[in-house]
Amino acid sequence: MPDTDLAITFINGPTALLELGGLALLTDPTFDPAGTDYPTPVYTLHKTTAPALARDALPPLGAVLLSHDHHFDNLDHAGRALLASARVVYTTVAGAERLGGNAVGLGPGQVVQLGGIRVTATPGRHGPPGGDRGPVIGFVLQHPESPTVYVSGDTVWYDEIEAINRQIPIGIACLNMGAARVQVAGPHPLTFTAEEGVALARAWPATTIVPLHFDGWEHFSEGRKEIEQCFEASGLAHRLAWCPPGVRRQFA
Repeated sequence: MPDTDLAITFINGPTALLELGGLALLTDPTFDPAGTDYPTPVYTLHKTTAPALARDALPPLGAVLLSHDHHFDNLDHAGRALLASARVVYTTVAGAERLGGNAVGLGPGQVVQLGGIRVTATPGRHGPPGGDRGPVIGFVLQHPESPTVYVSGDTVWYDEIEAINRQIPIGIACLNMGAARVQVAGPHPLTFTAEEGVALARAWPATTIVPLHFDGWEHFSEGRKEIEQCFEASGLAHRLAWCPPGVRRQFA
């Protein structure tokens, strides 16, 4: 892949393969089979969709961009097992302490250089005010000859997210949508709703939006249909860029 290209392959849930600057970057890895259950003391998550790309089909990984390590729908069993194969795992400070090995903890605003890619950790709030199920981080990826990419991780839309585009103009925003909900957190969504995606599109008028994390798990309360309907009603359907599962989509 030429260094000037950006390609995205949507794999499953929050998991996508980004090819940028000659490196392969994997977001929140989830590679367990469909039908897997993840019991916790307060709820059970259920995975409904298999990954569209097998773990063995991945290229050598320059990095894993892990928004957080403590929820199974962002790091399942098979995803955790592949972390050691990456050159580096960027995640939260708390997550890096738990994972050890090649994990590097980043705080919001912290910058690292990965080959020709400048990686900036961004803030996130995994739920409503006072109900954050984090900590979580997102990432901005800058390469001089490619679109600048924002990877949201699990967050809702709030003022600190809105400010990202004022600091670093974003070309492509990979948003964890699906309006994830779990009973223990009450009725509040823990990831972007379709309406919040529209709010971002209005606030970031030059940004193309690539939805992630909108299917594959039982606790998502919105899917592609709801996202498309909301964007169409707002006259912003042209701002969505869907990546068919398992298909490499290139962006100029």
